[in-house]
Amino acid sequence: MTAAAGRAAPAAFRPSRVADRLRYYLPAIAVFVGVILAWELLVGGLGIEAFILPAPSAIVTALVDNWAGGRWPLSEAAYNTLYEALGGLLIGTVAGLVVAFLAARWVAAGEALLPVAVALNAVPIIALAPLMNNWFGLTNPFSKMMIAALLVFFPVMINVTRGLTMVSPSSLELMRSYAAGEWTILAKVRVPNALPFFFTALKLGATLCLIGAIVAEYFGGSSDVLGRVIVQSASALRFDVTWAAIILGSLTGIVLYLAISLVERVVIPWHASQRSGGG
Repeated sequence: MTAAAGRAAPAAFRPSRVADRLRYYLPAIAVFVGVILAWELLVGGLGIEAFILPAPSAIVTALVDNWAGGRWPLSEAAYNTLYEALGGLLIGTVAGLVVAFLAARWVAAGEALLPVAVALNAVPIIALAPLMNNWFGLTNPFSKMMIAALLVFFPVMINVTRGLTMVSPSSLELMRSYAAGEWTILAKVRVPNALPFFFTALKLGATLCLIGAIVAEYFGGSSDVLGRVIVQSASALRFDVTWAAIILGSLTGIVLYLAISLVERVVIPWHASQRSGGG
């Protein structure tokens, strides 16, 4: 009876596994709490002015006071910035996948497209943001999406191209020994091999798209976005609101990263990183 119950218990809910996870995350939690407490005590003890470094308690108060109202409604700003970032993530991912499949299928296409992709990735965001605002409109979210898409495009394209081309020669020989065509090899070998590379790029893009959207917002547009809140609150010397917006943007990026990690666990549970509890 006891043995059967032990066999039926899912591995994810075994007490030893939960204890291992707690031990794994405990040092990070302890460091985080320690830094926040030290920050609060140092700001109060040394009398540091709020315009230099506000205390964590002041930042939390500003976040609560401006969450749904006030001069800077942070919840609406976070939603609008997330909308721009997700749009950029989608556009950049689709464009990166298209170029990666072309580059992996035809060598000539890869040789022609790769230098263009490298050149685009080398252009600073601050140089492109005014151009995008001029092309698509200052208040049009699409201008911010395009900046985010440019940041996402390169890692997706490079990683997926590697995943499609860095296939074990023995796997290709085995498929060809069964007279498999190129489309079958692509679906059965190349795409599964590229999925871990793709999710690595997607998790990187989850942070880059937010960076691109927020930086693009610095150059103008709607006031109800995190980038404009940061600029306007800093100009008004309300650095508690500035820090609240920064932290809100960071939390949004973390949630987006964790969501992609969860999808990765569902889509590729067979990958070594997932079996070992990584990702």
